[in-house]
Order: sequence, then C-alpha cells, then structure tokens
Amino acid sequence: MLINDIATIGIITAGPGGPIEGFKEGLRELGFAEGRSIRFEQRSANGDLGRLPTLATELVRLNVDLIAVIGAVTARAVQKATTELPVVYSVVVDPVSDGLAASLEKPGGNMTGVTSFDPNQARTHVELLRAVLPALSRIAILSDQGVSDCLSASNAGAIQEFGLNPQVLRIRPQPDLDGAFAAMDRELVEALIVLEEPIIAALRARIAELALARRLPTIFAREQIDAGGLFCYGTSLRSATYHMALCAKKILDGKSPRDIPIQTLSQHELVVNLQTARKLGLTVPSNIVNRAVRVIE
Repeated sequence: MLINDIATIGIITAGPGGPIEGFKEGLRELGFAEGRSIRFEQRSANGDLGRLPTLATELVRLNVDLIAVIGAVTARAVQKATTELPVVYSVVVDPVSDGLAASLEKPGGNMTGVTSFDPNQARTHVELLRAVLPALSRIAILSDQGVSDCLSASNAGAIQEFGLNPQVLRIRPQPDLDGAFAAMDRELVEALIVLEEPIIAALRARIAELALARRLPTIFAREQIDAGGLFCYGTSLRSATYHMALCAKKILDGKSPRDIPIQTLSQHELVVNLQTARKLGLTVPSNIVNRAVRVIE
C-alpha cells in the first residue's frame, strides 16, 4: 500500500538487526531514500523464535508493500502468515527443500531472494581444521533441528570425503548444550564445526566457551566473530542482505516474486583468531593467516 508514493517495507529479524543494514544500504544505492521513497516497519524477535509468527501477522495486518527477512525459520513464519504480500529473503540455505520455492529459476508463489549455500564451503571447513590438527580424525557438527539438514549433511559428507568421522548433533528448540557436548566427549571428537543456523547463532558465545573448555578448535560462520571461535568462514550476512535489495527493487518496480530467480551468492571470507589459537595451544600456519580478511591478535 503506497502512501504519498512512499513504499512501506516490513523487516523481521530473528536476532539483532545488524546484518539487515546491508539490505538498507543496498536500497539506498539503488536510489531509495528512507522517508522520501520508502519507509521501514522493523520488528525483531530478539532471539525468541516463538515470536516470529506474531511479528509476521503484525506486518501482514499493516498491509506493507514488501516483507524482508533473514533465514529460513523467519521466512517460513511469514509464509504461513501470507501467500499474497511479496517477500524477499536471504541466508536461506536450500529454498526448495525448505518449501519456500518451486525451483531456484522459477520460485513461484510470493517469495524470492538470495541463498549463500556453496557445497565447497564444507570442504574448506575440514581443510582449515586439518591445517591446525593434521592427525584429526573425528569432527562434530552442531546444527539446528528446526531447519533443513542441507548444511549438516554437506559438512558430514565433506568430512567423510577426507576419510574422517563426523558426528552430527541437531539442537532442539529448547537446547541442551551440555548434553550435546557430553555426546562429543563420548565420541572423542577433536574439532567442531558450528553451522550458521538460528538457534546456533543465538547460543554462539556459550558454544565457544564450552568448546574452549574442551580444547576443541572451532569454525563459526563469518558473521559470528564475537563468539571467539578459532576460525570464522563464509559469506557475510551483510553481503547477502545487500544483494537482497536487488530483488526488492524488482518487486517495487512491479515484477512478481514468482518470476525473479533466486540468486546464489558466494563471497567467502576467513577470519582467524590467534588469541583463541594460543589458548588452545595451536599454531595456525602462515599461509592460512595470510588468507584471512581479518586476524584477531
């Protein structure tokens, strides 16, 4: 519903809204000026995923022109609230398996967006961990049971390709991290891959703390530098949401989401935390450090 030729964009984030600033930046660069051609109705669940359906319903009742979201859990909450209002999303690993699109080329329905899934990323996870632990044999994967198993399956497959043993731990909505790490203890895992998924992101600091106590080197998502893991790797959320603005422009210009192909984005960046390496008693090879876009000394 345009008011005085100003488009209203609803935004829902599951956690802190920082990454969505990439979306706003993209819109500005595309010529949309807040207060003149667009306005925002922004809502955040602040880590309480149970609030997402209420927030989605609230924006639908406001009859906004477009809803922008991050992540499959948030996208599914909006999908249940409306099949008519256009929706753009980012950081959805597998839109087809998650029931958000008929195909990447022709999404169908009222939703489209950006996915940053790259199967090669899982192999890089294993390579980074082997660089600091050459004799590595067992790697745990911490995942969110509320989303597709695409990421966890991809990482487990990569671990097996290297002749190593994966342990996949899918965390429930009421997570038992102590139980998950006890299971890792029983399997004698030597390293941990922490996936970029909603519940995991909310618990990242505690996960890093428990891993450090067990002297487990970790890989977190690119955006989760503040957790204190040894490595952070992947496409930044800010980059993904920035590219989501291109989809939004096409919709605001009159194109239907069903006809806008889902964009695949891969802009991998590596962060190395040498403080954590010292606490773990590990040496990160210089060639790995030199690849990093940021090194935490």
